[in-house]
Amino acid sequence: MKLNNIIDHTLLRADATKEEIVCLCEEAKEHRFASVCTNSSFTSLVHEKLSDSGVLTCTVVGFPLGAMSTSAKAFETKQAIADGADEIDMVIHIGALKSGDYDYVLNDIKTVVDSAEGKLVKVIIETCMLDDNQKIKACELAVQAGAGYVKTSTGFGSGGATVRDIELMRKTVGESIGVKASGGVKTKEDALDMTNAGASRIGSSKGTEICK
Repeated sequence: MKLNNIIDHTLLRADATKEEIVCLCEEAKEHRFASVCTNSSFTSLVHEKLSDSGVLTCTVVGFPLGAMSTSAKAFETKQAIADGADEIDMVIHIGALKSGDYDYVLNDIKTVVDSAEGKLVKVIIETCMLDDNQKIKACELAVQAGAGYVKTSTGFGSGGATVRDIELMRKTVGESIGVKASGGVKTKEDALDMTNAGASRIGSSKGTEICK
């Protein structure tokens, strides 16, 4: 497995410019990354710039807090797909999970999965805000809802991916779905640690540095 082929080249800052997004796409094509991951306002642009390159267009939904209504997440997902998104990275309702409202969380994820029309959905559980039991439950709900991946972090919380969390998530989901390490993965050594622990995708704004 080559690292470049599993990297989601990411730029999610609020002040990201069109020029930076175009540069991100060019870097992704050069290094043959898995995808370019941006906020939804850039989906059409990313899709256009990556046309026929083999690099996928990935869009975040309910980002970064996850506390939006389910209907809002569904609309954002449908719009992203219409704009050319190949993959959706959605944030769960963290407060609902911590409150034990598992039916809400399950429906929230499943609604996004259904709205994605068969496109891959990665479920961001924001591990830094959860204890181990909550992490396990979030992963179980993602599998139950039909998601294709569980993902550690938004990169906007108090912590990012850790080897321990990747190991726990992989143990919970088995080989049924993918595990994405995101948040704080900045070097080749970081990325290798995550893949050795069970990650099958890496989300990073440092993709070019990792590959160098």
